[in-house]
This record gives sequence, C-alpha cells and structure tokens, in this order.
Amino acid sequence: MTSPQTRLVDAVRALLGPKAVITDPTDIAPWLDDWRGRYHGASAAILSPDSTAGVAGIVRLAGDLGVSLVPQGGNTSMVGGATPPADGSAVILSLRRMNRLRRMDANAALVVAEAGVILADLHAAAEAEGMRFPLTLGARGSATVGGLVSTNAGGTQVLRFGTMRALVAGLEIVLPDGQVQDGLAPLRKDNRGYDLTQLLIGAEGTLGVVTAATLRLVPIAADRATGWIAVDSPHAALALLRVLERRSGDAIESFELVPGEIMDLVLKHIPATRAPLDGRYPWLVLIEYATAQGQPPARDSLETLLGPALSDGLARDAVVAASEAQAIAFWRLRDSISEAERAEGPTIAHDISVPVDAMPDFMVSAAAAVEAAYPGVHATGFGHLGDGNVHFHVNAPAGLQHDRAAAERWRQDVGAPASRMVYDLVVAAGGSISAEHGIGQMKRDELARLSSPARLAALHAIKAGLDPQGLMNPGKLLGLAESARAP
Repeated sequence: MTSPQTRLVDAVRALLGPKAVITDPTDIAPWLDDWRGRYHGASAAILSPDSTAGVAGIVRLAGDLGVSLVPQGGNTSMVGGATPPADGSAVILSLRRMNRLRRMDANAALVVAEAGVILADLHAAAEAEGMRFPLTLGARGSATVGGLVSTNAGGTQVLRFGTMRALVAGLEIVLPDGQVQDGLAPLRKDNRGYDLTQLLIGAEGTLGVVTAATLRLVPIAADRATGWIAVDSPHAALALLRVLERRSGDAIESFELVPGEIMDLVLKHIPATRAPLDGRYPWLVLIEYATAQGQPPARDSLETLLGPALSDGLARDAVVAASEAQAIAFWRLRDSISEAERAEGPTIAHDISVPVDAMPDFMVSAAAAVEAAYPGVHATGFGHLGDGNVHFHVNAPAGLQHDRAAAERWRQDVGAPASRMVYDLVVAAGGSISAEHGIGQMKRDELARLSSPARLAALHAIKAGLDPQGLMNPGKLLGLAESARAP
C-alpha cells in the first residue's frame, strides 16, 4: 500500500510540477541534520514551492493526507528546530525558492521580503537603496527571513533596534488548514482582536508557515566606529554601558561582553587573528557606535566618550578601529567564539536571558555554582550585555575532544544535569531559558518542566486551536504531535 508521504509527493508533483519536489536521497541528505550535528532526521522528500499559492496547496494536501510538514529555510537552527523527525513521518517544506524582494520602499523605510530571502542578500539590497535592515548575526550568509521571523531572532544590534518582533511590520502566513492570511500591510494601528502577526513570530513553524514579511528599515549610518575595551568585571562593564548610554543617546548599537579566557581560545584556534589590546584582561567589551548625517566623526566621538571612562577607572584600556578592515577583524573575533570553543572540546551551550541589571551577578555566580557542583567542568558566559542575553557555556575537561565516545558519555552524565542546573538558576533569576535561538527540540522538555501551568495551558490551547491535527513542525516547541491535543 502506498504511504501517505508518497501520495503527498505525487500530488504535489502533479499540482506544482517536478521542480517543486526533491526525492533524490543525495540531495535531501544535507537538510536532514541540524547545524550543530546533534539531531538527525529522515524525510522521503523536500517540497519546494516558489509561491504562496504553492505553499497553500501543499499545506492543504498534507492536511488531507495527515502528513506532517517541517518548514525549513537556511537550516541554521541552534536547537534542532528545522530537523525532521527520525522516523521519516514528516516531509520537509523548503521555502528557499521563495527568495524574491517584492517591494523596496526607501521613503517608507519598508521592504517586503519572501521567506526564502537570505539575510545577507537583504542587507545588500537595502544598502543599495541607502537603507539597512538592522539585524545581523553570524549565520547571515545562510539564515533566511522566514527562519528569522519564526525564531524571533536577535543578533548583535538588539540593544538599539530590538529583535525581529520589533522589526516585523506585517506577515503573510499560510495557516495549518491551507488558508492564506495576508497581513503584510504595515498598519500602525489595528485593533481587530488577536494579533496573528505577533503570534507567528517566534512560533517556530508550529502554527503555520511564514511566506513573506514586511520589515522595517533604517537609514544607513553616516559613520560608525568599532572598539575593544578592557574592564575588570561584568559589573564594571554594565556601569560603563550605562554611562556611555547617558552621554551618547542611542548611538551605541552593540555592546558585547566577552571573558578574556574565551578570547584566548579564539586567538589559539582561529587563524590570522590577533588581540586588539596589548596585555591580557579578565573581561573585554566589543562596542559599535554609529552616528547620523551631520554629526561629528564616529571614531572621534567614541574616543571622546572613552577618555573619561579610562580616567575614572570604569575601563582599563581601549582601542578604536582605525579602518573598516580593522573593524571587520574586531568583529571576526566575536563571531568566531563558537567555532573556537568547538575546536577546544565538547561544550554544552545555553542561550538564555536574565534582566539586564541581573546579568553581571548571574554570569559570575552561575559559573561558580556549576563548577562547584560538577568538578572538572569550566563554565563561562558571554553575550549581549545591553539586552540581558547570556550565551552560557559549560565546557568539558581538557582531553575529550579527540575521544568521541568519551565526549558523548560526558554530555549525558555531566552535561545534561549541568544544563538542568543552569536552567534552574535562570528561572530563579527571573529569566528565560531561550533568549534568541528558540526552543526547537533541544529545550522542549525544559520548557515543559519549568513553565508555569498557566503558560503551558495557553500554549497548548493555541496550538490545538490552529493546528488540531498537530501536523506543523512536529516535535518542536511543545513536543510530539499529540501534545497539540493535550488539555
């Protein structure tokens, strides 16, 4: 008897033509594993429509046949959010062919981008019009608009411009029953009840498929400066940030806090990198400062701001990039942290957030608590100090990077319980177990364990109301398909 998945593939091929269906296992294979290599799925096909009507047709057919769909863009999820189930029960719905910019309006500071538009391409298109899309992250060369919306992505400029939730002015959505909700109009006032646009942002493809988004743009900065600053502690870094904010208005776009020991790993493992500052310091800050037309040069302004900070003892040393090439080199150090830590050995990474004023205490106390509870591990945190986002890593003892079996045992025996401890500490601090990467399947159980009954009941009710068959991105966020029907 022909499987429902095969019947779906045949029906989509008949409806949309052969270009919309990929069944060669070799072509499917790269899209079955998550970016970190922790989750491995199976799928009979990749369905790849090039229009919203095509997506709607696929979703309707899948509903009729009872086949689950896993929406996928650049497959850059850090939490296994775009990986199909291992049993092959779901089919991948790729949005990569939907890669058009439907409208660019520099005067209105808006762009309408389809879900498959790659972030770097969006940056380039906006800049050609004298504008910019003010969200960037390490995976900008492969991450897509649909994925950024569905995970409420953050990045390094949240301090000034906010997450995707603040940058989305409207969405076009295919709901689980195949109906299209056209909410692309950038209405500043709209009181027609529940906000479907905001509901789908961060829903990780579990409530429908984002096919296009109206996004907010900002003018290209007239000038910018990038600097490295040495400080004694996270507390000193936060004090420095507050002083600089008061003196500069909204000119600070990024304020990244990095332990000196993590920077040591970057210099050790990433070729052609060098320390911006002479000497070694316990904590470092990467700052991006942007100015508008008619204001003094950004480098002069940043250096003027940093002078009193150095003389007052808030900073121990500082350097401002003398060229664009040097600024790029500074940012490469920050963007290479994950790569450097992977090269050093097994790491359990946690994307978490706490209230901004609590972040310094948390970074210090949580690291000490985890190291005391699990002798031999090393815990460190870095991240976006201005928005409370901590990338908190628990690193294995030295020597495991060349023994895969021992590394996996360490992950299970030490890493897993250490992670639970980290999340308990986050909740105790009034924070969130996911700041910008989403829940996916990696944090699904922790979300269920640590969320209030009221929150879980509301999430399940929303899922069951919009996706009663539980076919949209099964196993992500709330769990298996049947969890959508939980009371």
